[in-house]
Order: sequence, then structure tokens, then C-alpha cells
Amino acid sequence: MSKEDEPSYIDYEAFLDPDFSATSFANTLVLATNNPSDTPLDLSTPLSRVLFDVQEIDTHIDTLTTKSALPLLEHTRDHAESSGRILAEVEGQVASLTESYKTLEKEVIERYEVAEQVRLTAERLVETVRLGRAAARCLMLGRQLEVRMSEVGGVGSAKKEDHRAMVRSADAILSLRAIFTNTKPGQEGEGLDRVNVVNTLKNELVVPGERNIASRAQQVVKEFSMSSLLSSGQTSATTFAQTEDTKSRTTSALQTLYLLSPTSAKTTVENFEPTLMLSALQEYLQTCLKSSVASLARALTQLPLLDRALLEISARCQNIVALQSLLRSTKAPVHPLLPHPTNVPTTDSNFLQPVLQALDTSSLPSYFWRSLASNMSTRMQEIMYKGGVSARTLRSNKDKIREAVRECVDRGSRLPGEKAGKKGEGWEREAAVMVGSIVGGIK
Repeated sequence: MSKEDEPSYIDYEAFLDPDFSATSFANTLVLATNNPSDTPLDLSTPLSRVLFDVQEIDTHIDTLTTKSALPLLEHTRDHAESSGRILAEVEGQVASLTESYKTLEKEVIERYEVAEQVRLTAERLVETVRLGRAAARCLMLGRQLEVRMSEVGGVGSAKKEDHRAMVRSADAILSLRAIFTNTKPGQEGEGLDRVNVVNTLKNELVVPGERNIASRAQQVVKEFSMSSLLSSGQTSATTFAQTEDTKSRTTSALQTLYLLSPTSAKTTVENFEPTLMLSALQEYLQTCLKSSVASLARALTQLPLLDRALLEISARCQNIVALQSLLRSTKAPVHPLLPHPTNVPTTDSNFLQPVLQALDTSSLPSYFWRSLASNMSTRMQEIMYKGGVSARTLRSNKDKIREAVRECVDRGSRLPGEKAGKKGEGWEREAAVMVGSIVGGIK
């Protein structure tokens, strides 16, 4: 109320209090106009009081509106006019925004949708081209592998054997293996497993081709022989060309097996183990040992066969000496599947070191003689235990056998073609071991 308004007995502050409660107000009004002990209560008085207050407020509102009618109307008119102007301005802005949105939709959104379709098409075309190039490269490498395998020639082929074609075939196989294993997103081999022609190439050419080339290389290692000793005790006239051809063929076979040995994503030059090459060489040594044990054990029960058996054993060990020399002079090739930049062979990274490490020996001839001696100790015990003519013959020829065994070790510890006067490396120790295993068992 303004200052000139008449004071009112109505407590407006109580009604305007945020915590005002109609129930509490009514209860207070009833208690103020009645004695709590009265029965029944007189409600007409508090009700008249409330109605009077309502009438008073209504009168006050009517008085105020009557006095302020003109200012209220002016204020309402001004407010309506302002609202109209604001509405007109907002409608203009909305119309401008609507038009801008339509322009944006036409120039950006529609173009974006078209561009998105073009982008998706381009991506799929690029993926198709990438997949096509990878498949074409696989087919090209497959054709190279097919040609190189035919160049190997040899048995069952009209062409002369080209042992170097084994290494070239291994290179083609490794290139294909690299593609087939690089199948992560973004790599060359991604998605190739869904291309039928590539799967056919892999299953019908690459896998059988790898198996055939490895088998051919293993066969070359198995047939390695450079000794010129004959069963008659003479030497054969092996030409220089024949010797070099044997070395070259075996080197190609070893390199092929080295390259085709399995690798994994974690394989490095430092921890790479050429399992195929090691397996072929170990099998070669075991074959020499088994044949030597069998022939020597038979000859010791039939002494006239001893000279021939020892000569054959010498020839086998000469081949092992020659093989060791070849392994020492053959450098490990660069493996294309092993990580760079450490994929560079060092000056002493030859084929001999991993073989010696796998066999836990210092030299291959030493491994041969000591393994042969270990096996012969058991055989001699069996022969002497049986007794009979064989045992008596061995006892009476003990000195002859000792000299024959020493001569066998001396002869076998030399490189093929070396003169008899040149002693093989460490032959005295190995001769003592062999003599001990055979003559030591004659009792």
C-alpha cells in the first residue's frame, strides 16, 4: 500500500509469510474466539471474522484498481505493443534462420551426402585395387615359383639339375609367405583369404612346392659324400669339378633349408633357429653313426670284415670333416622375413655355429667318434658276454685291432684327398676314445 492509503487491521505480513499455514491460522482464530473447554465450539464468530477479512481485502482490491485503472491499462497497452514488436522481430529472425538452414541444407548437407557416397565408393574401389594388386602379386610370385621349381630339374625331369633354383624357389616361397602372414588391417595380405584363386594357389602350389623343395634339399644333404676312399683301400680319382659341384649343390641345399625354416612374429636374427637345416644335418650324422655302429659290430664278430668296415667308417668321417669345412665356409644368407636393421649377417655368422650349438660339441668329427665310441662300448660288452669263437678271436688279435682302429681314426679325421702324412685335428684324443671303447672291452 502507498503512504496515503488508510491503515488496515489485516496482518498482510502473516498471509505473505512463505511458511503460512491455513490450518494453523484457522486453529489460532478458533481458539482466539472460543474457550477450549466450551462444548460445542462457536464457529460462527471465527467464520464471520474470515468473511469480513475477505470482504475487506476485496474492497481494498476494488479501490486500488479503480484508482489505478488508467496506469494499469497504459502499462498493459505498452506491454502488448512491446510484445508485438518483439514478436515481429523474432519472426523475422526465425524466417532468416529458416532460409539460412534451407541454403545450408542444399549447399552442405545434400552435397555432404553425395560426397559421402563418393568417398565410400572411392574407399571400396581403393580396397578392390589393393586386393587386386596383392592377388596379382601372389599370382606372379606363384608363376615364378612354378618356373623356378621346374628349373630345379634332376630326377624325373628332362632338364639338367640346377641346384641354385632351390634357393630361388625358397625366395619366392618366402615372398608368398610374407604376404599370407601379413593379414592385419592395412597390410598387404589383408582380405586375401577371401579370394578363391589365392587360396587355390596356396593349397595347390605353394604348400606342396615348399614341401617338395625342402624334401629335395634334405635329399641332397642326405647324399653328401666327398670321400675318395674305396673299399679296396685305394682312392678314387675325384675331379676338382666333381668336388666343387658337390660343395655347390650342398651349399644350395643348406641355404634352402635355412630360408624355409619356420619363423614367427617374434623371431629375430639373434634368436632364429634354422630347424629344417639342423634336422637334416642331425639326420645325416645319425645315419652315419647307425651305419658305422652296425658295420663295426658285425665286423668284430667276423674279423675278416674289419678292414673293410673301418675303411667305410673312415670314409664317413671324412665326409663329416668335409661337411664341417663346408659349413664353416658357408655364410648365413639374409633372411627376408626377419626384422631389419639387424638382419645383416656378421663375418662369423656361418652355418657351423648353430649346428655345434645344437649338438653341444666342439666339432663334428669329435661328435662322430665319441658317439660311435659310446655305442660300441655297449656292443663290445654284448660280444664278450656271449663268448665263443668271436670273443677268443678278438682277444688273440687285440693289438692288431688297436692299430687298425687308430689308423681308422687317423684316416677318417683328415679332409678327403689329404695325404696320409698329415694328421687330422685332434685325432689322437678321438683315437684314444675309440681304442678304449673297443680294445678296452676285450677281456
